[in-house]
Amino acid sequence: MGLSFSKYRIAGLVSLTLLVVSISSPSLSLFPPVASKLAQSHAKTAIDWLNQGLQAIQAGKVQDAIAAFKQAAKLDPTLAPAHYNLGLAYRQMGKLQPSADAFYRATQADPKFAPAFANLGGALLEGNNLQLANDYLQRALELDPKLGFAHYNFGLVREQQRDCERAIASFKKAIEYSKNAPEPPYHLGMCYLQQGKVDQAKDAFRKAVKINPKYPEAYYNLGSIWFIQHKLEESLEAFRKSAQANSNYPNAYYGAGLVFMQLQQYGNAVQVLQFARDLYKAQGNPQWAKNAEQLLQQAQNLNYQPR
Repeated sequence: MGLSFSKYRIAGLVSLTLLVVSISSPSLSLFPPVASKLAQSHAKTAIDWLNQGLQAIQAGKVQDAIAAFKQAAKLDPTLAPAHYNLGLAYRQMGKLQPSADAFYRATQADPKFAPAFANLGGALLEGNNLQLANDYLQRALELDPKLGFAHYNFGLVREQQRDCERAIASFKKAIEYSKNAPEPPYHLGMCYLQQGKVDQAKDAFRKAVKINPKYPEAYYNLGSIWFIQHKLEESLEAFRKSAQANSNYPNAYYGAGLVFMQLQQYGNAVQVLQFARDLYKAQGNPQWAKNAEQLLQQAQNLNYQPR
């Protein structure tokens, strides 16, 4: 019996919760463009459409790629790379339900295609269907035990299940097999924080920003650790780097505001807390907008008091 994805909720994009194989990775290397041998025929084959889609992806034309991959899959429903790349293209567009459908068809076309199982598990993870995500990710790792992003997604499932010990084991495997991916060490750090292992968390966040120097959440967590440890200069520098990595990341400004309050630099605190409040409001986070507003009022009152 086929599996219908229509009954599973696929959530909107959530920052840092899914490591999907990049569009240019496995299928581009496994299935490079090849010339059609049917020179006498002007009709395009499924392989021709697949290659056209891959070329469109390389040119940044995702909609054109989707159309080409669809045509390839229509001409040859057993062509797993067509379904797989269609899933990646939909994922790039943020269309998670069509993406999951395409990955599922790729697994049906090629039951040994490990990345398709891993990406399908990732899509179900975002849809909060942890049991099915777990099943598909297990299958991916049975097929390819060294598939780094499958270990990473498995770690996310376990993290959501509050099983930090097993999540940590998965993230360590992901780091081993995906050395250039910053997300596994970041989430490893988050698990260590939940366990109260602050030094290990700090090391993991440092590793994340070494791999990706523009990782605002990792810098923010480093800043938070240093703030709790009363290392205010280090904390402020981390929050600054967080804001530099993403100027629309409100937590960075809120954290900087806390540091400026401790340093009694109330004018600077007012400036960054206004920024934080406005960003929280614009991003639909009323609770934290309220928190920033309350801290801002404190900073304004202290700023105007004679010292």
